[in-house]
Amino acid sequence: MKLSGCTLRPWRPGDEPSLVRYADDRRISGNLKDRFPFPYTVADATAWIEHVGGEGEPPHNFAIVVDGAAVGGIGVELGRDVFRRSAEVGYWLGHPFWGRGIASEALRAVTDYAFATFDIIRLEAGVFGWNPASARVLEKAGYLLEGRMRQAVVKDGRVGDRLLYGLLRP
Repeated sequence: MKLSGCTLRPWRPGDEPSLVRYADDRRISGNLKDRFPFPYTVADATAWIEHVGGEGEPPHNFAIVVDGAAVGGIGVELGRDVFRRSAEVGYWLGHPFWGRGIASEALRAVTDYAFATFDIIRLEAGVFGWNPASARVLEKAGYLLEGRMRQAVVKDGRVGDRLLYGLLRP
C-alpha cells in the first residue's frame, strides 16, 4: 500500500538490519507488550520475519517503509472464540520518524484493510496510560476511548493504566 508518507508491505528477508536499527530502542519497547524484546537483536528480527512469513494470505502484519527502509511495523491480530469478529491492532514506529503523521496514516490504511479483508466488526487497541502520543494516533484514525483499566499493566517495573480504544466497522 503506497501512502503519502510511507509504504506498507509484508515483511521480507533483508529487512533484518533496518528492523534491528529502529526496534532496538527502549522508547519503542517501553510502550509495547513484553513479547517485543529489548534489546532487539538480529536473532529477534530473523525470528519475526520467519514468523510473519508463515502467516499465509492475506497478510496480517506489515512493515512501515520510508525511503526503502523498514522503520516500523503495524499489524492485526484476529480474535478467537467469542472474540472471533474482533481484532487487535498494534503498531510501532522508529523514533526518527515520530511526529510526521506516518503512524496515523498507516493506522488508517490498515484499519480500512482489516475491515475490507477480514470478517470482523470491531478493531481495538490498548495503549499504556503514559503514552499519550499513541492515544492521539488512534484518535486521529477515528478510534474512540472506551475505557481505562486502572493499574492493568506492568512494564519495566512500572505499573500503569491501559487505555482501551475501539472502532466498529462503518
